[in-house]
Parts: sequence; structure tokens; C-alpha cells
Amino acid sequence: MKAKKNPELEIGRNSNIYFAIGLNLMLLLSWRVLEYKTYEKDDLALEILDIESEFEEEIPVINVNTPPPPPPPVAVQETIQIVEDVEEVEETIIESTESGQEDAIVEVVDVSDIEVEDVDEDVEVAFAVIEDVPIFPGCEGLSKSKTKDCFQQKIQDHVKKNFTYPQTALDMGMQGRVSVVFVIDSKGVTTGIRSRGPDRILEKEAERIISLLPKMKPGKQRGKPVKVAYAVPIFFKFQSG
Repeated sequence: MKAKKNPELEIGRNSNIYFAIGLNLMLLLSWRVLEYKTYEKDDLALEILDIESEFEEEIPVINVNTPPPPPPPVAVQETIQIVEDVEEVEETIIESTESGQEDAIVEVVDVSDIEVEDVDEDVEVAFAVIEDVPIFPGCEGLSKSKTKDCFQQKIQDHVKKNFTYPQTALDMGMQGRVSVVFVIDSKGVTTGIRSRGPDRILEKEAERIISLLPKMKPGKQRGKPVKVAYAVPIFFKFQSG
């Protein structure tokens, strides 16, 4: 005969709940055991705090002899005494030393009495604005514009004719542009030669070329011979191989 089970009395029905509750209780008990701390009685220090009443020291009050305050200022009474004039003082009159319009000196000078001296002005005029440019030999009898063109062409021909490349400059590989400025004075002579270039060797050669210019007829400004400034570039350039 088989035993009948009562479904209300089945023990394994809530086993999961009981297991979870038991597991939580064990975890709580384990945590408490781990957190439990004990102390040895010998390490306890018992001290007695003895509080006494504070002793308040009385500070004596010392009276310092302070100087007395300064006395009040004494009012000074001024006595004004009026004295009558005894002596009469005469005023000194200072006369002015400036001359007035009545004392002006008028002198009539005749125009013929004035001497006029001619002053030679040493004027230097640029080549671009000179009225009459210097005349290079071979440019005589031309108009002003053609004389100017002829002058510039003659200067270029002179540079090409007398040009010599310095051997030292060739050996050292020097080349470049040298600007030469010179003045043709009121007598037609070339003076005041100045140059500026990449090296002194090239500058000396450019100055030597300009110093060989012939004497010219001087340029004129307002019909009078004057100095004329002129500038010319000289190019030093060599081709290798």
C-alpha cells in the first residue's frame, strides 16, 4: 500500500528560501566575527588629571611722571607809532637814453655811390638739369639735345676703349658694378672722381678709366661756365671657360 503525501506538508517546497536565509545568517555571523576586536588589559593606561586653580598674578600699576603740558601761548601786542615826516626826499628823474622819432638820422644816399662787386659763384649743377652740357671733343656744332646724346655716347666709347680687367680681380673671381661720380669743372677738366663698388681693386680701375677723359668745353648755366656733375656705371663681368 503506497503512502499518500500531503501537498501542504511538503518540506522541500521552500528549501530555496531556507537556504538563502541560512546563507545570509552565516555571512552576517562571519562578518561580525571578523570585525570583532579585543584589547589586552595591560595596554590600557589610566591617568588622573589633576586640575588646580590658576594663579592670577597681580600686575602693579606704576605711575610714570609725565611732563606737564606746555603753557598757553602769550599774546604779543604790537604797538604802532605814527611818526611825522621830518625830511623831504627829492625824487630823482631818470632820463631815457632811447632815441625818438624826432632824433632819427636821415641820410640820403645816391645810387651811384653804391659799389657793386661781382662775386664768382662756384656752382655745381647736375648733368640732367644743366642748360648747356659740356662738349666732348668731336661733338661740336650740334644742337643741345644732340650734344647731350653725343656726350653720353663718347663717355661709353671711352670706357670701352680704356677698359682693362685687373688680373688680381680675375684670379680672385671679383665682379660686379662700380658706380663712378665725377665733376667737369668750369675749365672743362675732370675732377672729384669718386667710386663705389664691390671691391677696392675694381674701384681703382674704374677711377683710372675716368681720369683719362680728355679736356672738354665746360657746361654753362645762364651763359656762365659752371661745374657739372656726372655719374656713369661700369660693369666688371667675366665669362668662365
